[in-house]
Amino acid sequence: MDHEFTAIISSILFGSFFYLLFLLLSVKKNVRIYIFYFWSPHENKEASAMLSFLLFSPQTKAMVGSRSLIGGLFNRLSIKRNEKFIDYPLTPIQEQRLKKLQERIHIPFDETSPDHQEALRALWHIAFPNVALKGLISEQWKEMGWQGPNPSTDFRGCGFIALENLLFFGRTYPASFHRLLFKQGGTRATWEYPFAVAGINVSFMLIQMLDLYSAKPKNLPGFNFLKLLGEDEEAFDVLYCIAFEMMEAQWLAMHASYMKFNEVLQATRTQLQRELSLDDVHRIQDLPAYNLLYL
Repeated sequence: MDHEFTAIISSILFGSFFYLLFLLLSVKKNVRIYIFYFWSPHENKEASAMLSFLLFSPQTKAMVGSRSLIGGLFNRLSIKRNEKFIDYPLTPIQEQRLKKLQERIHIPFDETSPDHQEALRALWHIAFPNVALKGLISEQWKEMGWQGPNPSTDFRGCGFIALENLLFFGRTYPASFHRLLFKQGGTRATWEYPFAVAGINVSFMLIQMLDLYSAKPKNLPGFNFLKLLGEDEEAFDVLYCIAFEMMEAQWLAMHASYMKFNEVLQATRTQLQRELSLDDVHRIQDLPAYNLLYL
């Protein structure tokens, strides 16, 4: 499907080039040329820009509106490409695991729940095994990257699954977890991102990107994620760990500071969407960024 789409796009751009050239030569007003760059992942963790396409946009009505040549063709192709995600069957195991995951994302964090309190204590022990926690409300929590002395207030935007994700990360990939927690890799900024709060943002980003609030995902990354979920019940939790590592790699590559965190998170999302759209990804381990967990 992707190769067919690429061939169609190439044909359209080639055929449109001379038409656009004619328009540009015919218009005496100012002409603006927009170049769009998209970040592509690299194994050496260095971000580079890849030229995707050129869009010529004269400041006239020639390329504006519903009759725009490029706009109309791309719009129709986009609609056709997304039709397959409107309705598609799920295998019984995919349906079962998607339902379980969606139940998880709707559980709010409850600071009065003994289970949730114990999960917080477990997270502290994973992060600082040799440091005794003074209480569930303590200035100590700021050392892990919570905004205040009471970490429960930071879960309001995501819920209990964000804590589950952090626990899974620490238990399954402890070396990676601690490297990110203690900012041990690369040249660090003066104002670093807070580890725990960043983790909550990664959880929320994944839920949105995979369209998990819908009955079934209606985009290509979400559609392909269900295939991974069918192969591995822990696919979402492993994907979270990969996404956190990708965010760290983007942070270092962009020489970012705290004020650029949202920009870094968006770049991470773009990279992850691209990897989840690859044809040869059938298991979570097939994602190119999976190797980041073992650096």
